[in-house]
Amino acid sequence: MDYVTHNIAMNLNRIRKSKGMSLDTVAEQTGVSKSMLAQIEKGTANPSIGVLGKIVSGLRITFDDLLQTPVMDSYLVHIKNLVPTKEIPGQYRVMTCFPIEDNYQVEIYRIEIAPGGTYISGGHGERTREYISVLMGDLTIETKGKTETVTVEDAYRFESDSEHCYRNMGTVLLVFNCFFVTY
Repeated sequence: MDYVTHNIAMNLNRIRKSKGMSLDTVAEQTGVSKSMLAQIEKGTANPSIGVLGKIVSGLRITFDDLLQTPVMDSYLVHIKNLVPTKEIPGQYRVMTCFPIEDNYQVEIYRIEIAPGGTYISGGHGERTREYISVLMGDLTIETKGKTETVTVEDAYRFESDSEHCYRNMGTVLLVFNCFFVTY
């Protein structure tokens, strides 16, 4: 489930319960079926803007109330359940674990690159620093005319304001996490 669907699911459930409302009551007030509301709360439905508009109007809340990142003490991301943000099958997959919308300071991605594969990333803007931790394989990274090899025993940091290239020159799948920090 993507993070927007997750936010809507968590927030709708929280708002409904804080108002002491059952799904039947919310269905009556919004004109959205009970089964659709249950699917939205489970994160299995992708509601249209029209459906979200009915919910917002019927519950007398704002769109932001549904879309904002829910406050949670902890949140477990199951990598296998993430939909890739970018992907070229057989080459690479990029998955957003924690988007910048969570806190507007840190963003975390998981990247997988097949043996011999390359992923080229554009710059991420001024005052953005990238931290890399390799989980499996060896990463060759090229940035600003410099090439580094990062292994599972290393961590790497660089200013990610310009285009950079990740390469898997090995024979096994390369898996690493990228942490983007805006300062």
